[in-house]
Amino acid sequence: MEVDGGTVTDATTHDYGNVTLISGTVNNLSATGGGITMTGGTLSGGTFQSGATMTVSAGTVDGIININNNGHANVSGGTVSDINIASGGSGAITGGSVADVTVSSGGTVNFSSGATLTDTLTLSSGATASITGNTGGTVDLGDGYTSGLTITGLNTSTDTNVTTTINGWTKDSQIDLQYVTFDNAKWVYSDKNTVAITTKDATTGDTYTVTLNIPNVEETGFNLVNDNQGGITIVTCFLADSMICTPNGDVAVEDIQIGDQVVTFDWKNNKEITRPVVWVGKAHAMVRAGLPDDEAGYPVRILKDAIADGVPYKDMLITAEHCLFFDGKFVPVRMLVNGVSIFYDKSFLSYDYYHVETAQHSVITADGMLTESYLDTGNRRAFRQEGKVATLRGAVQSWVEDAGAPLCVDRAFVEPLFHKLEARENSVTGCQISADQAVMVTDSNLHLVTQAGAVIRPVRQDGQRYSFMLPANTQSVRIVSRTSRPADVIGPFVDDRRQMGVAVADVHFITAKHLHAITAHLQAEKPEGWHDTDWTDCAWTNGNAVLPMGNFTKGKMGLLSMTIRAAGPYLLHEADKQVQVLSA
Repeated sequence: MEVDGGTVTDATTHDYGNVTLISGTVNNLSATGGGITMTGGTLSGGTFQSGATMTVSAGTVDGIININNNGHANVSGGTVSDINIASGGSGAITGGSVADVTVSSGGTVNFSSGATLTDTLTLSSGATASITGNTGGTVDLGDGYTSGLTITGLNTSTDTNVTTTINGWTKDSQIDLQYVTFDNAKWVYSDKNTVAITTKDATTGDTYTVTLNIPNVEETGFNLVNDNQGGITIVTCFLADSMICTPNGDVAVEDIQIGDQVVTFDWKNNKEITRPVVWVGKAHAMVRAGLPDDEAGYPVRILKDAIADGVPYKDMLITAEHCLFFDGKFVPVRMLVNGVSIFYDKSFLSYDYYHVETAQHSVITADGMLTESYLDTGNRRAFRQEGKVATLRGAVQSWVEDAGAPLCVDRAFVEPLFHKLEARENSVTGCQISADQAVMVTDSNLHLVTQAGAVIRPVRQDGQRYSFMLPANTQSVRIVSRTSRPADVIGPFVDDRRQMGVAVADVHFITAKHLHAITAHLQAEKPEGWHDTDWTDCAWTNGNAVLPMGNFTKGKMGLLSMTIRAAGPYLLHEADKQVQVLSA
């Protein structure tokens, strides 16, 4: 539907129908799939979910816009206010002027250079956001446990004055200064509201200063910690009441102190030894319910006797990345979750978590189960530090060089272990009733979206070959499809949690006189949305991958033909099920 003047009220889009707004007004757009492409006019209020997208290159959005449940907002121009991004929703702000953005747990928004934040970006716990140094406006961290703010564009000697004001800072708050070099970094309070961090350009070695505007930061305190150069923080830890084996008996993890001795297992020599605790950490987690269970932050509950008779000797609660020890190897517990005797405990929405570090990474015993002590692979910042300044212990470690036993995520080892533990169901009291069988579909819902926001469906499918008619001057397309994670559709014993869309092999653009090969997705440096792979003639999308068209379409329409070597199966998500019911 095209709107070029007048007023449309209570419009609805389904199944990738799209509204093109050139001028005029659209009020209260409800989009479940599809969405709106704005090159002008006014959008006053709307909801976008189930893959629906609000694309704004010009015009005004002046009502409350709700983005949730796999809805998206793409803003490259115009003026936008009052965006609420809830669980599963996302926003990409690459240009224009945006005010009053609220992001709830499980939502995410990214502000690129060229975009302007004119008012406040408010984050709840579990929300994530990235801003550039010169975005402007105000970021409100919401509460003391928000840790999802990343500031980008600080890896050179330009744009180092962060113009955005950061409110809500507490001793538990964290900001990731992406790409800022940690080595030899120093900081001072320029005044009570300003922190100046002096560091070196990672490429040139030139010294430069990053300035942060954080009201009352001197009173609250500031932690400068190593984030392993922008890497994702993965927390591995115990929940309260986990009982750690010491020479004097089992002690609750929250009562362990620096200098205490713990019993460790020297598995190479099959004997127990004691080692001192050299560091203890505590933090608070808020579950991000909109993410997959293994990423949302739910703790894993291992029922009593789930591993063996008396192991663990009581229910054990640990985080998903925490490793258990089997046959000389550490295995992340997320790979053993069977939903019956080992499962994500969703009664927790927030909790305190703890870890203890021994003089070297060790096999320790908790609740009668062999597990691991803390290994600092760059996530020490996840733990609360007492006092105003965090002092790091030594260099960041690695599983290859410093682990007390090898980390094993090989399917050949983990899958038999998974099935062995799953088969203990009749020996374990309190097993969960298996949830409804996940619904799988093979239809990829493959389509293209042009740089102008037009949705293009296949005009022909012949086996693995899909053909799409492209209008002239199409600069690029996005290859859009359903996605699934191998860990979900095969089993958690597969250590591949990437969102996989379709595997694209050869691509050609065909006109009346010419056939042009498109190979951008096969190059070592791939466009946005493509997974790196060892294949040279095929690459997987992440469900929304950019394919540049070069100059082949300049003044010419033609057929884009591509071979899809593999696709699916895909989990049918709740929103898709609801759409199926409505359309039945």
